[in-house]
Amino acid sequence: MQDLAQPLTAAPAPDRLRPLRYLWRTPQLLVHGVVAIPLALFALNPLAARLRVGDTTFEKFMIRWWSGRLVRIFGLRIRSFGQPLPDAVLYVANHVSWLDIELMHSQRALSFVAKSEIARWPLVGWLAARAGTIFHRRGDTDSLQAVMGAVVERLRQGEPVGVFPEGGSGHGDRVGTFHARIFQTALDANVPVQPVALRYGRNGVQDPGVPFARHEHFLGNFLRLLGNPRMDAEVHFLEPVAAAPEARRRMAQESRARIVAVLGYGED
Repeated sequence: MQDLAQPLTAAPAPDRLRPLRYLWRTPQLLVHGVVAIPLALFALNPLAARLRVGDTTFEKFMIRWWSGRLVRIFGLRIRSFGQPLPDAVLYVANHVSWLDIELMHSQRALSFVAKSEIARWPLVGWLAARAGTIFHRRGDTDSLQAVMGAVVERLRQGEPVGVFPEGGSGHGDRVGTFHARIFQTALDANVPVQPVALRYGRNGVQDPGVPFARHEHFLGNFLRLLGNPRMDAEVHFLEPVAAAPEARRRMAQESRARIVAVLGYGED
């Protein structure tokens, strides 16, 4: 029997517009997916890498265009703050959603370090591999060593690399500890580290419905986000963190602190 002394929790109002959003966005997504495959085959090849579109290559231009369009199909308004550093740089970001990679790609094409499971995700995994993603098997020491070597090599070649030092996506209510080891790659390659704060929501507040729910698989999250109401996708490029040889942990802590200061949450 209901304890009348306890306040009743109102059930969330039904989202009657969700079916209409699916009706509007699904055809756009299908067209975008069909277009993506031939575009990727054409754009992500050595010949396209030599073609120029303004101040960038055709390959990188297409990665930015395709990623930005995908984010917008999901009803997200991209809001960018600050400027990504040019040339080779290690971008370190908080991890909220699988959309993080596409959101950052919409601002600058770069190689990402991502968990190996992404390679098996429909379309997204295939495109990530074509775009040069460095896949890491979590918990595998040998894999981590190989990943760090690949990151240093890309940075030394003048290519930007993005990493999520938390080691996995969270629930959007905090920023986890930044693992310091990956910061050694920036020191070895002698490149700057730029923190990046990511947030999905409205009025500067993270929407708790964007991250993966407990035990939620990729396809379930993908379909749920496709029907969500419109919201902002914020990407904040922050001041670079000074190199601190023999002090990777300080670099990691400072990077996290700058992201936390923007997001307004994450302290233990």
